[in-house]
Order: sequence, then structure tokens, then C-alpha cells
Amino acid sequence: MVFRSLFFIFIYIPFMLVVIPSQAVIVALRLPFWQVLPRAFHRVGCIFLGLKVTVIGQPATGRPTLLVSNHISWTDIIAIGSVANVTFVAKREVGQWPFVGFMANLQKTIYVDRTKRSDAGRTSREMGSHMAAGNAVLLFAEGQSDIGTHVLPFRSALIGAAQHAMEEAGAGDVLIQPLTVAYTKLQGLPVSRNERSLIAWIKSKSVKQNIREILTGGTKEVTVAFGAPMPLTQGTNRKAVSKTAENEVRHMLVALNRGLPLPVKA
Repeated sequence: MVFRSLFFIFIYIPFMLVVIPSQAVIVALRLPFWQVLPRAFHRVGCIFLGLKVTVIGQPATGRPTLLVSNHISWTDIIAIGSVANVTFVAKREVGQWPFVGFMANLQKTIYVDRTKRSDAGRTSREMGSHMAAGNAVLLFAEGQSDIGTHVLPFRSALIGAAQHAMEEAGAGDVLIQPLTVAYTKLQGLPVSRNERSLIAWIKSKSVKQNIREILTGGTKEVTVAFGAPMPLTQGTNRKAVSKTAENEVRHMLVALNRGLPLPVKA
């Protein structure tokens, strides 16, 4: 905890004082290299939070890509953001949180209001437009975070809406890529089921409690595994491709939690 306090005061704060205004200017001017500083910010964040990230596979590049992932903790964003250039889809409330919302806006986060069915159309249009420009968007497809031992059913509605929006935006050659986040070790030892509650952001915890447990916990080894990209075309059945992605994420999560080898096609 002493190391983190010193790191925060002497490294993280000075780093943010430089990065935040620089990124604000980059975003305001719509410069093409807007993803560089967020990637650096997340990498420094991993050091501060004690996240040791291992990558399996690689994100698809050069084509519009929709990444669909399981979700365990808010630290997933830091881990993924440190190894891939992506724009996240988050619930509307995140954009209203002090400081967090501001930082999310600097990474061009796309917000969705889950209380309004009509908002899915606006969200999907933003996703489609972003991907049509050749960027990658990441959707936590379960719709909520979970303890990290299993994968909840993926919600295919937003994937289907994004598929339609991408077609309207002119992105005909789109990929959907499964992504798995797995917290495998805590202080060098395999994470037990009870210890997973010290990492996961579950409904029974307040934000303050979860942040306190993350900051006071030891080094957390997290694996970010990219599955095989699949084409998402006009004729693709959204429910079928969502189920295929869900099954692959589940397969990878189980294997990673059990320490089994994981062959992943790039």
C-alpha cells in the first residue's frame, strides 16, 4: 500500500497532469492518433493497481471490429485498454460519475441507457459510425459484471442493432471477435472462489468497497485472450454469431481459470 501511495503521488498524478489536457486537445481537434495516450494511461494504471497482464492471441486490425467480452470488474477496462486500441460501450451512468465520466469521454466511450429500449438505436448508430471509420468497439456482451467463474448469456439485441447500423454507415466488411478476461492469480497463487469476490464488482458491493479491495489487494495476474475473428455481414444471423462468441468466451474462461493451455487462432 505504501508503494501505491508513493506511486500515485509522485508518478501517477504528474502523469495525469500531462496526459489529460493533451488528450483533451487531441480529441477536440479530432486528431487520428487519439488512442495513443489512453493506451499509455491504462498501462500506467496497471502498475498502480497491481495488474500483471498476459495477452493470448491478438486483436484484429485493419478492419472494423466489434469485440464482445465477458465482464468481471472495472479493472477489466484498464487491463484491456493497456493492450488494445478500443472504444468501450458503457452504461449511461458511467458518463455521469465525477472524474470517471470525464476520463471515459476522453477515450470516446459510447454510452447506452439500458432503461430505454429506444436508446439502443442511438447507441448502435454511434457504434456503427465508429467502426465504419476503421476503429474497434468493445461491448461487454453479458450486460453486467459477474464473479469471474462463468459467462452469462450474451445479449444479441445490441449486436444485431450494431450490425444494422454498420451496414447503414457503409462498413460492409466487419469482424466480430470474442475476448475473454480472466483473473488467474492473486499474489502469485491461483485465485480461489472466495478471493474472486475481492476482484469482481458484484451487486452486493458498493463502489467504495470494491475500489478499497482492489487498492489494498496484492498483485493480480489477469489474462486477456483474443479469440478467432468471425465475419459479421448483412446475412449473418445475429443470434447464432452471438451464441458462437459466447461459447468461445466461456471455453476460454474455463480453460484459463483451470490453468489449461489455450490454443487461440490469431
